[in-house]
Amino acid sequence: MALLLAGCATKSPAPVAERTTRPASQAPDKGEAPAPAAQPKVARPGYYIVKPGDTLIRIALDHGQNYRDIAAWSGLDNPNLIEVGQELRVRPPESGAVTRPVVSSGVEVRPVGATNGSAVPAVAASSDGVRREPKGGKVPYSEQAWALAQKPEAPVAVAKVEPRLDAGKPEAVKPEAAKPEPKPEPKEDKKPEPSKPAPATSGEDGKIDWAWPASGKIIAGFNETSSKGVDLAGKSGDPVLAAASGRVVYAGTGLRGYGKLVIVKHDNNFLSAYAHNQNLMVKEGQAVSKGQKIAELGDTDSDRPKLHFEIRKQGKPVDPGKFLPPR
Repeated sequence: MALLLAGCATKSPAPVAERTTRPASQAPDKGEAPAPAAQPKVARPGYYIVKPGDTLIRIALDHGQNYRDIAAWSGLDNPNLIEVGQELRVRPPESGAVTRPVVSSGVEVRPVGATNGSAVPAVAASSDGVRREPKGGKVPYSEQAWALAQKPEAPVAVAKVEPRLDAGKPEAVKPEAAKPEPKPEPKEDKKPEPSKPAPATSGEDGKIDWAWPASGKIIAGFNETSSKGVDLAGKSGDPVLAAASGRVVYAGTGLRGYGKLVIVKHDNNFLSAYAHNQNLMVKEGQAVSKGQKIAELGDTDSDRPKLHFEIRKQGKPVDPGKFLPPR
């Protein structure tokens, strides 16, 4: 018994095989190069990649577009929902093919049961000698009626109608009352919610008839870094006027730092912005004329009552002093 226990005690331990494969959760050694980072997404020409903090209103203003147009071009169901990294179309798509109504072309009409080369059943007036009536009927029983029924009928002449073949096909049978339907004129497809063009402007430099939107003095001028327009002093409730004819593409408070804002698009190149208003007098889609009252001056998102006025060319802020008439 003692020998047996001694033998068990002297048995060598089982060897342990070291695994060379590193678990997936284990961090790589310091000497190993990290995996390459994903390259930032680059927008295609005419598109924009949404960045953190962006809003559709801001994107539209920076590209000189109506935010509703961008939503339509990009297929957005809800303009208020955009995601970082999402690609939006900020330039109008090229005019595509016009969808035209489908027109029937060369449909061959055949009678029921007719096949290629078979005769078309005769359809003629009763004057052609073919017996068609009576189709059936009932008469009271009598010896005379029974005798007439037993007599053989006279042979009936059957009109033979020769099929009129054209290249091995029977001629199309047209209903008497059928008339060819008038072909509708082709119409262009409507774009989803497109903005209407701004009235009475041409879009070339110097062709838009600009005017000052308020009478107050300039308290802050234009510069490309901190001020994208000019600030005009005034009192709360002073009229804010459209600087040129156009169409309202935005009226609301959706752009941070601008307060109650009106944006007017004058053509495909120019738009103007009127910020910090107290009350808005126009709605989106409304056509406005030069000098029309579009808002009342205020201090929303501002430290004092004033009008912040911008002119943008293709979305880029430009110095309003180069377009407004001298005072």
